[in-house]
Amino acid sequence: MIHNPKMYEAMPLGVVLRKTPGVTRWVPWVWKAVAVLPGAGPAEFREMRREGEAIEYHAATLTLELHGAETEAYLHGLTAKVPSIYVVMREGEGDCPLDMLLVTASPYEAQDYTDSGEELVEKVPMPIGLMAWVRAFVEEFHEDEVFVKRRRDKKRTDMVEDGIGDARIAQTADVYRSPTGRKKARLQ
Repeated sequence: MIHNPKMYEAMPLGVVLRKTPGVTRWVPWVWKAVAVLPGAGPAEFREMRREGEAIEYHAATLTLELHGAETEAYLHGLTAKVPSIYVVMREGEGDCPLDMLLVTASPYEAQDYTDSGEELVEKVPMPIGLMAWVRAFVEEFHEDEVFVKRRRDKKRTDMVEDGIGDARIAQTADVYRSPTGRKKARLQ
Protein backbone atom coordinates (compact mmCIF):
# COMPACT_ATOMS: atom_id res chain seq x y z
CA MET A 1 0.00 0.00 0.00
CA ILE A 2 1.33 3.41 -0.93
CA HIS A 3 1.24 5.89 1.95
CA ASN A 4 -0.26 9.18 0.90
CA PRO A 5 1.01 11.90 3.28
CA LYS A 6 -2.04 14.00 2.46
CA MET A 7 -4.29 11.34 4.04
CA TYR A 8 -2.90 12.09 7.50
CA GLU A 9 -3.28 15.11 9.74
CA ALA A 10 -2.39 15.74 13.37
CA MET A 11 -3.16 18.36 15.99
CA PRO A 12 -2.04 18.76 19.61
CA LEU A 13 -4.92 18.48 22.08
CA GLY A 14 -4.70 19.46 25.71
CA VAL A 15 -6.67 17.24 28.08
CA VAL A 16 -8.47 18.91 31.00
CA LEU A 17 -9.10 16.76 34.08
CA ARG A 18 -11.41 17.75 36.93
CA LYS A 19 -10.64 16.57 40.45
CA THR A 20 -13.62 16.53 42.84
CA PRO A 21 -14.04 15.04 46.31
CA GLY A 22 -15.23 11.43 46.41
CA VAL A 23 -18.51 10.44 48.03
CA THR A 24 -17.09 7.56 50.08
CA ARG A 25 -14.13 7.25 52.43
CA TRP A 26 -12.59 4.59 50.13
CA VAL A 27 -12.39 6.96 47.16
CA PRO A 28 -11.09 10.32 48.40
CA TRP A 29 -10.96 11.96 44.92
CA VAL A 30 -12.79 11.47 41.62
CA TRP A 31 -10.95 12.35 38.40
CA LYS A 32 -12.84 12.97 35.15
CA ALA A 33 -11.81 14.23 31.70
CA VAL A 34 -14.07 17.21 31.02
CA ALA A 35 -12.61 19.12 28.05
CA VAL A 36 -9.98 19.23 25.33
CA LEU A 37 -7.97 22.25 24.23
CA PRO A 38 -7.18 22.23 20.46
CA GLY A 39 -3.67 23.47 19.64
CA ALA A 40 -2.55 23.48 23.29
CA GLY A 41 1.10 23.65 24.26
CA PRO A 42 2.85 21.13 26.49
CA ALA A 43 1.63 20.78 30.08
CA GLU A 44 1.88 18.37 32.95
CA PHE A 45 -0.91 18.71 35.51
CA ARG A 46 -0.94 22.51 35.47
CA GLU A 47 -3.76 23.91 37.61
CA MET A 48 -6.19 25.97 35.51
CA ARG A 49 -9.18 26.71 37.72
CA ARG A 50 -10.41 26.13 41.25
CA GLU A 51 -14.05 26.24 42.42
CA GLY A 52 -14.31 25.26 46.08
CA GLU A 53 -12.91 21.74 46.32
CA ALA A 54 -13.14 21.12 42.56
CA ILE A 55 -9.90 21.70 40.68
CA GLU A 56 -9.34 21.57 36.92
CA TYR A 57 -5.92 20.68 35.54
CA HIS A 58 -4.39 20.84 32.09
CA ALA A 59 -3.17 17.28 32.58
CA ALA A 60 -1.30 16.62 29.35
CA THR A 61 -1.09 17.50 25.69
CA LEU A 62 -1.48 14.56 23.31
CA THR A 63 -1.55 14.40 19.52
CA LEU A 64 -4.88 13.77 17.82
CA GLU A 65 -4.12 11.89 14.59
CA LEU A 66 -6.53 11.52 11.69
CA HIS A 67 -5.91 8.79 9.12
CA GLY A 68 -7.59 8.54 5.72
CA ALA A 69 -8.44 4.87 6.24
CA GLU A 70 -10.50 5.70 9.36
CA THR A 71 -12.89 8.26 7.86
CA GLU A 72 -15.93 6.01 8.32
CA ALA A 73 -15.30 5.93 12.07
CA TYR A 74 -14.84 9.72 12.22
CA LEU A 75 -18.06 10.20 10.24
CA HIS A 76 -19.88 7.91 12.68
CA GLY A 77 -18.56 10.00 15.58
CA LEU A 78 -19.49 13.30 13.94
CA THR A 79 -23.08 12.18 13.34
CA ALA A 80 -23.59 11.17 16.99
CA LYS A 81 -25.97 13.20 19.15
CA VAL A 82 -22.93 14.78 20.85
CA PRO A 83 -19.79 14.56 18.66
CA SER A 84 -16.95 13.63 20.99
CA ILE A 85 -13.25 13.10 21.46
CA TYR A 86 -12.29 10.01 23.43
CA VAL A 87 -9.54 10.28 26.04
CA VAL A 88 -7.80 6.99 26.87
CA MET A 89 -6.12 6.89 30.29
CA ARG A 90 -4.59 4.34 32.63
CA GLU A 91 -4.24 4.51 36.40
CA GLY A 92 -0.94 6.21 37.13
CA GLU A 93 1.84 5.32 39.45
CA GLY A 94 3.44 7.81 41.80
CA ASP A 95 2.25 11.41 42.02
CA CYS A 96 0.12 11.40 38.86
CA PRO A 97 -3.27 9.73 39.38
CA LEU A 98 -3.80 9.02 35.67
CA ASP A 99 -1.45 8.47 32.76
CA MET A 100 -2.77 10.01 29.53
CA LEU A 101 -2.31 7.52 26.67
CA LEU A 102 -4.28 8.70 23.66
CA VAL A 103 -6.93 11.02 22.26
CA THR A 104 -8.99 9.85 19.31
CA ALA A 105 -11.97 10.99 17.25
CA SER A 106 -12.80 7.37 16.37
CA PRO A 107 -15.50 5.69 18.46
CA TYR A 108 -14.33 2.36 17.01
CA GLU A 109 -10.78 2.82 18.34
CA ALA A 110 -12.16 3.93 21.72
CA GLN A 111 -14.27 0.76 21.85
CA ASP A 112 -11.15 -1.34 21.27
CA TYR A 113 -9.53 0.19 24.36
CA THR A 114 -12.58 -0.52 26.53
CA ASP A 115 -12.40 -4.24 25.71
CA SER A 116 -9.23 -4.86 27.76
CA GLY A 117 -10.56 -3.30 30.96
CA GLU A 118 -7.10 -1.91 31.80
CA GLU A 119 -7.68 1.54 30.29
CA LEU A 120 -10.21 4.19 31.23
CA VAL A 121 -11.97 5.78 28.26
CA GLU A 122 -13.78 9.08 28.75
CA LYS A 123 -16.01 10.79 26.22
CA VAL A 124 -15.46 14.55 26.00
CA PRO A 125 -17.64 16.84 23.85
CA MET A 126 -15.80 18.03 20.75
CA PRO A 127 -15.33 21.83 20.49
CA ILE A 128 -16.92 23.40 17.41
CA GLY A 129 -13.60 24.36 15.79
CA LEU A 130 -12.25 20.83 16.21
CA MET A 131 -15.49 19.42 14.82
CA ALA A 132 -15.06 21.57 11.69
CA TRP A 133 -11.44 20.38 11.31
CA VAL A 134 -12.42 16.69 11.55
CA ARG A 135 -15.41 17.21 9.21
CA ALA A 136 -13.17 18.88 6.57
CA PHE A 137 -10.78 15.92 6.76
CA VAL A 138 -13.66 13.44 6.33
CA GLU A 139 -15.15 15.38 3.42
CA GLU A 140 -11.80 15.40 1.64
CA PHE A 141 -10.87 11.72 2.07
CA HIS A 142 -14.02 9.68 2.75
CA GLU A 143 -15.16 7.29 0.02
CA ASP A 144 -18.26 5.15 0.50
CA GLU A 145 -17.60 1.48 -0.08
CA VAL A 146 -19.83 0.09 -2.80
CA PHE A 147 -21.84 -2.92 -1.66
CA VAL A 148 -21.52 -5.82 -4.08
CA LYS A 149 -24.04 -8.58 -3.62
CA ARG A 150 -22.54 -12.01 -4.07
CA ARG A 151 -24.39 -14.20 -6.57
CA ARG A 152 -24.90 -17.90 -6.07
CA ASP A 153 -23.80 -20.51 -8.55
CA LYS A 154 -26.56 -22.10 -10.67
CA LYS A 155 -25.29 -25.58 -9.82
CA ARG A 156 -27.78 -27.77 -7.90
CA THR A 157 -26.01 -29.26 -4.92
CA ASP A 158 -29.04 -31.03 -3.44
CA MET A 159 -29.21 -33.72 -6.14
CA VAL A 160 -26.05 -35.69 -5.31
CA GLU A 161 -25.28 -37.36 -2.00
CA ASP A 162 -21.53 -37.32 -2.41
CA GLY A 163 -19.75 -36.46 0.79
CA ILE A 164 -22.65 -37.24 3.14
CA GLY A 165 -21.48 -39.12 6.21
CA ASP A 166 -18.17 -40.73 6.99
CA ALA A 167 -16.34 -42.32 4.03
CA ARG A 168 -14.97 -45.04 6.36
CA ILE A 169 -18.47 -46.39 7.04
CA ALA A 170 -19.66 -48.72 4.29
CA GLN A 171 -23.40 -48.78 5.06
CA THR A 172 -25.52 -45.70 4.47
CA ALA A 173 -27.83 -46.74 7.32
CA ASP A 174 -24.95 -46.29 9.82
CA VAL A 175 -24.29 -42.76 8.71
CA TYR A 176 -27.29 -41.24 10.51
CA ARG A 177 -27.37 -43.53 13.58
CA SER A 178 -27.15 -41.71 16.91
CA PRO A 179 -24.22 -42.81 19.10
CA THR A 180 -26.36 -42.64 22.26
CA GLY A 181 -28.73 -45.24 20.82
CA ARG A 182 -25.89 -47.76 20.56
CA LYS A 183 -24.85 -47.24 24.21
CA LYS A 184 -28.37 -47.89 25.48
CA ALA A 185 -28.59 -51.09 23.46
CA ARG A 186 -25.31 -52.39 24.95
CA LEU A 187 -26.28 -51.57 28.54
CA GLN A 188 -29.52 -53.63 28.41
